[in-house]
Amino acid sequence: MIRQRRRGPGLIGTAARTAVIAGTATKVSGNVAAKQSAQAEQAALAEQARIQQAVAQQVAATQPPAPPAPATPVPPASGDVLDGLERLAALHQQGALTDVEFSAAKAKLLGL
Repeated sequence: MIRQRRRGPGLIGTAARTAVIAGTATKVSGNVAAKQSAQAEQAALAEQARIQQAVAQQVAATQPPAPPAPATPVPPASGDVLDGLERLAALHQQGALTDVEFSAAKAKLLGL
């Protein structure tokens, strides 16, 4: 009895090939789904950042500008001013301050 050789794969070979193809397809589809999910998440984050920036710009546009800081300092209490002027006058009379220095110190003390 002469056996004939089979020309195609046997039953086990076909089953093995089918399993490999199915495993490969599953892996590829999983990778594609993961990549699409990551892209969708990145797009959602970018959209959220864009919305937050737009809201911040709208809030900044609707807020009134801050009031300007006072240009001149507030002069000290009147008792302190008088004491300072008397001290400056005494130094000027003693010759410790020149006329220019006395005028500058007096203007600073008065807040001018």
